[in-house]
Amino acid sequence: MYDRILIATDGSELAEKAVDQGLAMAKAVGAKVIVVRVTSMPAPMVYEGVVVALPTEEIRAEIAARVAEHFAVLKSKATALGVDMETVHVEHDQPWQAIIDTAKQKAANLIVMASHGRRGISAVLLGSETQKVLTHTTIPVLVCR
Repeated sequence: MYDRILIATDGSELAEKAVDQGLAMAKAVGAKVIVVRVTSMPAPMVYEGVVVALPTEEIRAEIAARVAEHFAVLKSKATALGVDMETVHVEHDQPWQAIIDTAKQKAANLIVMASHGRRGISAVLLGSETQKVLTHTTIPVLVCR
């Protein structure tokens, strides 16, 4: 059925529930897991007409260190369940696109991600990364709440 499951996470509590569900499914069907975490660089700030550029390499290093710590925790969960896991950290301004691109590159046949349940006007104006993945991919998506 599914032999390569891509699990998208942003490190949030809800995303961690999706990770747990994805790992449980992978164990049940004997699938390999690819965990993807997408981060983006903060935009330069403008203060009274002056553009303030942030120290990009320092920020990248700090983000990479946090992501590596998170991946270590997830790998220990996967190991405890006997699930083969690969991790991928992608820097991209459009998380939904990076998730779909990674799923295609890694030949995933299921994407697992959290719903992130936005409601009201913010859902209409901003949409959610999950909704964008659902709209733009042909790969089956399991949405966890």
